[in-house]
Amino acid sequence: MNKKVLGLLYGSVLMWGLANSAQATLLDRGNGMIYDTVQDLTWLQDTNYAQTSGYDSNGHMTWDNATTWVAGLNYGGYSDWRLAGMTDNGNDGCNWEYTGTDCGYNVDTTGSELAYMWYEILGNTAYYDTSGNGPQAGYGLSSIGADGIDFLNLESASYWFGTEYVSNSDLAWAFNKSYGLQNGNNKQNHFRAWAVRSGDVGSDTVPEPGTLLLIGLGLAGLAGRRRR
Repeated sequence: MNKKVLGLLYGSVLMWGLANSAQATLLDRGNGMIYDTVQDLTWLQDTNYAQTSGYDSNGHMTWDNATTWVAGLNYGGYSDWRLAGMTDNGNDGCNWEYTGTDCGYNVDTTGSELAYMWYEILGNTAYYDTSGNGPQAGYGLSSIGADGIDFLNLESASYWFGTEYVSNSDLAWAFNKSYGLQNGNNKQNHFRAWAVRSGDVGSDTVPEPGTLLLIGLGLAGLAGRRRR
């Protein structure tokens, strides 16, 4: 093959890799860990690892049991796993609305790691629209993945946040994936626990944009030496 054509092909492949790596929201880091590039979080791909690992018979736990489990979790060489977080905006406790607050449907996703995952990344639809009309067509957990990556054992169920309800110590926040509802719930309820950690675990298999750029510069340098 003509060297010039070969060089162009190499360049095209590198640019494609650079663009796709930069645009992807979810990156598979291997060993069951998925990096969320927008929220800078690493999620366990198995959303019910408490059951899969044998810790709990079905993975539905009280809030205290869920926080105890995740605090003692050591996975992939990391021991700083936690439950997802959310921000209690406005007055303490639930500020109920059908859009834009910390409680209800179509909540402010910038303050909720689970809501951002469910609404923005997975692209699911709440039971009610922003005017309180429902049910919406296609509501519920219709999507379990993005960027070619599916999460495992993701159910239409409620998932605990690690955030307690400030105005009532008997309650903690949870996100219901059946309806897209975020609100406070009694800690004695049995909900799912999805482990997450802050930051990226890195990757041996998925090139980062900077890595691809260095490879491209290296190939360009080799091509220049050959021409000389």
